[in-house]
Amino acid sequence: MSPRVAIVIVTYNSAQVLEGCLASLSAGADGVRLAAVVVADNASTDGSLALAERSKGLPVVPLPVGRNAGYAAAINAGVAQLDLCGLDAILVLNPDCRLRPGALAVLVKALDRQGTGIAVPRLVSTDGVLHHSLRRTPTVRGALVAAIIGGNRAGRVGEMVTDPRRYDRPGPADWATGAAMVLSAKALAEIGPWDESFLLYSEETEFALRAADRGWTLWYEPAAVVEHIGGDAKVNPMLAALLTVNRVRLFRRRRGRVASAAFYLAVLLGESMRAAAGRSTARASVVALLRPSRRLRALPGGTT
Repeated sequence: MSPRVAIVIVTYNSAQVLEGCLASLSAGADGVRLAAVVVADNASTDGSLALAERSKGLPVVPLPVGRNAGYAAAINAGVAQLDLCGLDAILVLNPDCRLRPGALAVLVKALDRQGTGIAVPRLVSTDGVLHHSLRRTPTVRGALVAAIIGGNRAGRVGEMVTDPRRYDRPGPADWATGAAMVLSAKALAEIGPWDESFLLYSEETEFALRAADRGWTLWYEPAAVVEHIGGDAKVNPMLAALLTVNRVRLFRRRRGRVASAAFYLAVLLGESMRAAAGRSTARASVVALLRPSRRLRALPGGTT
């Protein structure tokens, strides 16, 4: 029988993109049995949840989280609505994603590989331009090189994998951006819930690295294609600062004091250089790194 799969979509004022996401699921899920589409809504005020409720032809489960609790918390709330024992896999999906036809079945098939707990697709823009979605485990060397020459140009040693040839072949990766991730139900039950302390950004890094700690592989499958709009952290100073701080927080959790201090200084150097060049997102990141009291501790509509 075809695998049984559920989808968890996290929304926050996502009405502008959610309709397109939901419209792509029927063709995108061709070849699997779609058990449920949980729309975990973080207290949207734009009618996102009502839009989901009106969706036709899908087993939509509207789930009001009650506050803007963050990405990980909403994923956990959505997963809590599911019977993992009756599922083969769960797709965690951003509302600004569109599945290409048959993409979900290809990703679920990738989980058949021994020890594979997470499968991720080839992410492209709506125009088909490749997103550099694959990442390496954070290191001091990578952070320093990225600080000096920039993340895109540091593709050989930095976190971001930029070699286009790598995106043409399937294979394991340390972690990947979390816009679209298929999780083995068995692996999820073993790994445990997503870490809700990160609010936004680095929660997918933490989950993937924790999965690796437990022997589960993340597999990249380019035959599965998902369109992703994204990009807010590149232009929103608040989100950029949160992303930067969370990178440092996660590194500190996993490494010793000396390495963590070096990583912090490397990230601070990079953000300071870009702030001096006039980048507003970098200025916000520098303030958040230097002044912990200015760091975001709750999302808009959330609680402190």
